[in-house]
Amino acid sequence: MKTARRERAATHTAARLSWRGWSVLWRPRAVLASAAVVLVALGFALVQLGVGDYPMSPGEVLATLTGNRGAAQEFVIFDLRLPRLLTAGLVGLALGASGAIFQSVTRNPLGSPEIMGFTMGASAGAVATVLVFGGQEGSGMAGALVGGFATAATVYGLANRRGIQGFRLILVGIAATALLDSFISYLLLRARLQDAESAYTWLVGSLNGADWQQVQIIGLTVCLMIVPVLAIGNQMRLLEMGDDLAQGLGVRVKPTRLRLLLIGTVLCAGAVATAGPIAFVALAAPQIMRRLTGGSVSIVPAALMGSLILIVSDLAAQRVWPDSQMPVGIPTLCIGGTYLAWLLYQQSRASRL
Repeated sequence: MKTARRERAATHTAARLSWRGWSVLWRPRAVLASAAVVLVALGFALVQLGVGDYPMSPGEVLATLTGNRGAAQEFVIFDLRLPRLLTAGLVGLALGASGAIFQSVTRNPLGSPEIMGFTMGASAGAVATVLVFGGQEGSGMAGALVGGFATAATVYGLANRRGIQGFRLILVGIAATALLDSFISYLLLRARLQDAESAYTWLVGSLNGADWQQVQIIGLTVCLMIVPVLAIGNQMRLLEMGDDLAQGLGVRVKPTRLRLLLIGTVLCAGAVATAGPIAFVALAAPQIMRRLTGGSVSIVPAALMGSLILIVSDLAAQRVWPDSQMPVGIPTLCIGGTYLAWLLYQQSRASRL
């Protein structure tokens, strides 16, 4: 009841901005929360660019970014640290947006791509391509896309019985995740030890060795999805009200849902191909922003929170044990696992009331 009242209050404070025939509905609280997340993310980004074996103050970092420092500082920032930071931010954006889409489609806070099997499908496609076909350049991205789309089509087809129900979609996704996990384990057992160790590190989710090529891959993925995401955002919120009501308001339910699944799968596959299956970012980011904004799940705020979570997690992965290259998936597992336990506890309390 309290959550419903907060969401109604947030809806009443919404405003509409119109310009030359274009109209955008926005809520001041959501804008302020998103701006605060961006500022915090920029602060952590500045810290991350300055820490390491070659420490730099924030002033030195800013001077280097503007081209007012020497070759050594520019090498450290532009060749070593900035690609990893941008990769973390863009992968977080993709995962946060993907999580918001799938949670909206399923109308369930547990409807994230890793629980529904799409992340595991992309991982299985990438691992199979690399281990079976020799890991040619760009093959991981292609394999992740094929695996993600194949899993999405299979899960959607099996769950589509007299209409889509979010709970059924999640159950089918959980079963697909178990099968794909077994398939990946089989591939790892058949692979050479060196290849298996490399694939296992990647399967945890890692930004170690991120370069400008990875920035280009995930950057292109995010840029290609920006326009359709923004164009379909209002229809996504109408779908959350139920198929009958959304159809009554003029939404073509099945085509819209398919487009949302397509966009979410592309974002998920791009993130997986770039940094591996980083867990719980897509699950936690939309729900955290939902509580900060007091409204429904929104794509842009969730994407910004996903970027913040991954930047903070990567900073923790680098500095908790500076002498070891900890995969970024380990801190996100700690953050996401804690959040998942809290979410299940809250739902359990709500069901008893």
